[in-house]
Amino acid sequence: MTTDDETAAIVRPTIESDAELAFEGALRPRTLGEFVGQHKVRAQLQLLLDAARLQNRTPDHILLAGPPGLGKTTLAMIVAVESGHPLRISSGPAIQHAGDLAAVLSSLVPGEILFIDEIHRMARSAEEMLYLAMEDFRIDIMVGKGAGATSIPLDLAPFTLIGATTRSGLLPNPLRDRFGFTAHLEFYEAVELEQVLERAARLLSLDIETEATAEIAGRSRGTPRIANRLLRRVRDYTLVHDADGLEAVHAALELYEVDEFGLDRLDRAVLSTILTRFDGGPVGLNTLAVSVGEEAETIESVVEPFLVRIGLLTRTPRGRVATKLAWQHLGIQQQTNGLFGDDL
Repeated sequence: MTTDDETAAIVRPTIESDAELAFEGALRPRTLGEFVGQHKVRAQLQLLLDAARLQNRTPDHILLAGPPGLGKTTLAMIVAVESGHPLRISSGPAIQHAGDLAAVLSSLVPGEILFIDEIHRMARSAEEMLYLAMEDFRIDIMVGKGAGATSIPLDLAPFTLIGATTRSGLLPNPLRDRFGFTAHLEFYEAVELEQVLERAARLLSLDIETEATAEIAGRSRGTPRIANRLLRRVRDYTLVHDADGLEAVHAALELYEVDEFGLDRLDRAVLSTILTRFDGGPVGLNTLAVSVGEEAETIESVVEPFLVRIGLLTRTPRGRVATKLAWQHLGIQQQTNGLFGDDL
């Protein structure tokens, strides 16, 4: 137990090697036992892997769905390690033709794990080829064109496909139905993020106390990736400024414009624009994007989900509306709402 006279929160770390600064890779858990949070998903994956091992077969195809930064790629790597098979990594945007997918599938070795990130962004022709490959471990290669075209079947080695998506609703039903197991990853509770941070701190040789991990966890938006990134920024601050203690944590997060709710500069810019320029809304997405100077897609996919989740913003048929909590958080006196629901 630390007394009031002892140094609080953080003790400065030592300078680490380049290998240790391979941050993302170094902090990834290697087994399901090391993976923090997502208890139900971990238990489901463990059962799936154990059953496949007892039956001496490849695990069923797995779809990992959920917001960015919750551990989908890490879980794919863990499945490969725990099943004892090699892992091949690709992404949906990189597979824009059926031939691209055919080249990948035909080169798989028996039991190999194929991980496709952002699988919902794969070309439609490749998706259709994937149906047969997932079900029968076979693809049909078209040779020639027009009336003389012929289809040549090509048998594939048994493999396990792991697809990751942040927007499972964009996957066609025939593809979604071919996954033997779909895991829905949820945002983390603050207590779970504290465990993530404690583990990361050990790997970074950073001595950090409970108050500091709680402060960082509370500003991490329920996302381990963000928590680890903020921890690294705090570590950098303590090293550069020869500082320690909980005040160093506050100073580092203030420098990077992360407030006590976890809002960053863009989040506050969106909220401030709605409050000050549109009297709290409603305001359409395109109008809001032009006012903030950001792409509408960025606001809709990156900013809005978090603001809605923590109760600072609501979406209505007429546009985006700031809540009473948003007025309070930004310290702006509430005005009469305007009528700017021009586009959704």
